[in-house]
This record gives sequence, structure tokens and C-alpha cells, in this order.
Amino acid sequence: MSNAEPSRTNSPVPLLELRCGGLHLTIQRIPGWLVAVVTTAGGAAGTWWAQR
Repeated sequence: MSNAEPSRTNSPVPLLELRCGGLHLTIQRIPGWLVAVVTTAGGAAGTWWAQR
């Protein structure tokens, strides 16, 4: 039996990992609905700003 450390190549790499004190936030992937909400809000804000 080998004493080698198991390979970590199969574990997914987090998209974003934030560590601040006791807070540890790991995001594996960004949901599609969140991208849609952010782009819609950005487009609406940009349109509003351009019409001012």
C-alpha cells in the first residue's frame, strides 16, 4: 500500500475563493440566472444614464 497523498486532479477548482477572518466563501460556478439579472440591470442602468 502506498503512503502517497491522493491526487487532487479530480476535484473542481473553485471560480472564486474568499477568506476574510472567520468567513470562508467558495463559489464553484456562477449561476446563469445571476448573469442574466446583472446584465439586465446593467443595461437598464446604462439606458437610464444615457437618456438623462
